Amino acid sequence: MGWVRDRGLSLVLLALFAVTLCGQTIAGWSVHNDASALHGEPQIALLAYLTTGHFLESVFENWESEFLQMAAFVLLTTVFYHRGSAESRRPGVVEPVDVDPRDFSTASDVPWPVRRGGWMLRVYEYSLSLAFLLLFLVSWAGHAWGGWVDYADDRLAHGQPAPPFTAYLSSPRFWFESLQNWQSEFLSIAAMVWLTVYLRQRWSPESKPVHAPHDETGR
Repeated sequence: MGWVRDRGLSLVLLALFAVTLCGQTIAGWSVHNDASALHGEPQIALLAYLTTGHFLESVFENWESEFLQMAAFVLLTTVFYHRGSAESRRPGVVEPVDVDPRDFSTASDVPWPVRRGGWMLRVYEYSLSLAFLLLFLVSWAGHAWGGWVDYADDRLAHGQPAPPFTAYLSSPRFWFESLQNWQSEFLSIAAMVWLTVYLRQRWSPESKPVHAPHDETGR
């Protein structure tokens, strides 16, 4: 039980992810079959739906925006400040995250890239943002591919020729799908940064202490 307690936050979030993904899949399958019926096309099984552009586009489109949000949040907080926000470093203060990890290379409990140094440490210093950027690019590619397949199927169903992949990437449809999610992610980050100046959530590490003054920055 200690292992579960120590990882409860991730386990609960992953469980919620699995439940909602299953719900999205079933609902999307029903929507897809309803659209097929309107065009006089045969219904497909649930497993077959998992390989359709309709499913792939809807999943990766959302993952893409979430990973872009996290990559942007991680990177922007290395450069910009917001005084009073729990999500910001303190202006003019050397924070623990600002310290050169090379000064701790001989400590026994540091991650192995810190002890190793060189290019491994250089990559490790930026590994969080690099991981989110890689996940964003993979999701973007999945969205682009799935969206193209779904777009081609839709055009074929209406008796029109399927467009080439490059034409879909430059189409208003693709960028509408992308930007409608991106703008909401940037808005939610801005809301998080701003609201943590004035509002509190007791026991949450994403909030300042309830008794902290509004101009206190960071956690």
